[in-house]
Amino acid sequence: MRYSRFEQVPVWKAAFELGVALLELTEDASFSGIGDIRNQLQRAVVSVGNNIAEGFERGTTNDLLTFLYYAKGSCGEVRSMLLTCQRLRRFACVEQQIAGFIIQTENISRQLAGWAESLQNAEIRGIRYLTDDARESGARKERRVAFEQQLRDVVEQGRLKREAQQAQRSSSSET
Repeated sequence: MRYSRFEQVPVWKAAFELGVALLELTEDASFSGIGDIRNQLQRAVVSVGNNIAEGFERGTTNDLLTFLYYAKGSCGEVRSMLLTCQRLRRFACVEQQIAGFIIQTENISRQLAGWAESLQNAEIRGIRYLTDDARESGARKERRVAFEQQLRDVVEQGRLKREAQQAQRSSSSET
């Protein structure tokens, strides 16, 4: 599926929802008085979605890949801080929420890794490089591939029809 806006991308949606939920969690009293971890957690969680958005909007495959890895790094940073929080007694009252967020960061990291892997050997350098000629060339290639598939289908149907006719003749000549 092709997306025209980063807001349509499932992994961005997941990162956004995680960000909103974690920002709300950091308003909990257990986070008061420890400004550095609170602030760093807030910055890192927002960075996940922001990096996905920035890479998407830059319009090149290489930039997107770079920013997907930045997002994955930020997601790892969030997970690391959550694991630290999970071990501290002061966060016992929000331990279940933290455990859920850790699972979410693992899922987001997997999605980012899968997307990055799919882009590693992409033929298209990015939307920024799609000139009218490149678009037309891509459209011609898609039409050629579709036509070749139609030919294969017609040949296969013909083969099946011949085999059926041969089988019918064989059974007729045996009787």
